[in-house]
Amino acid sequence: MNVGFIGIGSMGSLLIDAFIGSGALKPSQITASNRTLAKAVCLADRHPGLQAVPMNRDAVIGQDIVFLCVKPMEYKTVLDGIREHVQASQLIVSITSPVLLDQLEDALPCKVAKVIPSITNYMCSGASLCMYGNRMTEADIARLNGLLSYISEPLPIDESHTRIVSDLSSVGPAIMSCLLQRFIDAAAEETGIPREQARLIASEMLHGTGQLLTSGGMSPEELQARVVVPGGITAQALALLNRELDGVFNRVIRATHAKYREDLERVADSLYGKEVNGP
Repeated sequence: MNVGFIGIGSMGSLLIDAFIGSGALKPSQITASNRTLAKAVCLADRHPGLQAVPMNRDAVIGQDIVFLCVKPMEYKTVLDGIREHVQASQLIVSITSPVLLDQLEDALPCKVAKVIPSITNYMCSGASLCMYGNRMTEADIARLNGLLSYISEPLPIDESHTRIVSDLSSVGPAIMSCLLQRFIDAAAEETGIPREQARLIASEMLHGTGQLLTSGGMSPEELQARVVVPGGITAQALALLNRELDGVFNRVIRATHAKYREDLERVADSLYGKEVNGP
């Protein structure tokens, strides 16, 4: 299998590192292009055998799967530049949530899919959220999922749920690490414990908690019930948290969805022109 990457920013380079590190792909199976060629060359230096190419079309020609890892407003330029070089048998995979499957199918004469990765995939953990275009066969789906399974749990989702599942899977690590950071900072401020010691303890706690909630089979409610003693210290802590956090995550979700709707409109305007959405 030969795999192309267009765009090797934070997530594109993470996927390449993860695929190579997990043994899913050899560097010689990967071709990468980037707006700044020097960045692709640096990646090739890190992974000898990987091909860094100057043009996006060079990352498409001869590839079985091509990952598009560019920002939403860059899609029109990228799609216009590769359209004539895409073959019907190829699979183009977008990792950009506000670019819709039907827009990709309108723009390209091939099979398309959308995958929302997570930073947790770098550790061969977490989920890859998968949406499949109408031209994909069961064999195409199996091939894509087989590749993704090296670094994640491929989970099929409905495209209408893209934003909320992205919040949980891709935004979630940043939210959880933000909460953990605030917990660590407060511990150091209130007690004088060395911050690095607090960070190590809290990080191991989060790792173990994740295992309990996955392979351990516990739900969040069950885990809390196992820790809380009525009238005890943990009960006091959770009562305070529940008061202070009331409605916070509802507002977080509303904020991410508002930005997503804005991005959807901007992408549609870019791909089709403003007349599609009215004046």
